[in-house]
Amino acid sequence: MTVRAVTPILNVSSITDSVAWFAKLGWRQGFVWGEGEPTFGSVCSEDATLFLCRGAQGSRGTIMPKVPGDDVTDGVWMSWWLDSRAAVDAMHEQAIAAGMTVTWPPTDEPWGVREFHLRHPDGHMFRVGFGAD
Repeated sequence: MTVRAVTPILNVSSITDSVAWFAKLGWRQGFVWGEGEPTFGSVCSEDATLFLCRGAQGSRGTIMPKVPGDDVTDGVWMSWWLDSRAAVDAMHEQAIAAGMTVTWPPTDEPWGVREFHLRHPDGHMFRVGFGAD
């Protein structure tokens, strides 16, 4: 038996605000569920999907990195894999222009990946990169 897909679930304070945050980077809204302020939803980018759950199913990050590259934080960490090194740099520029929190600049890592670290308002950390599989 094999696993054919994995969909992370992020605990967020607002589905609406999170969908808007992801949209700044080109993600699109998938589904939303719940009356008034949604309680569950998703964002999608190509074949990638993230579920968003308001106030449940996991924890949010509360520890901000103390220095660039500090990974003693909480919340969910995950890697997003882009198509090229240029795409990493372009998404970094997009994130900076949108006023997002970048905790590590685009860097060519010794393990063969170019990546930067991006922090979601609810403390989740995304390693946005290209390179070694």
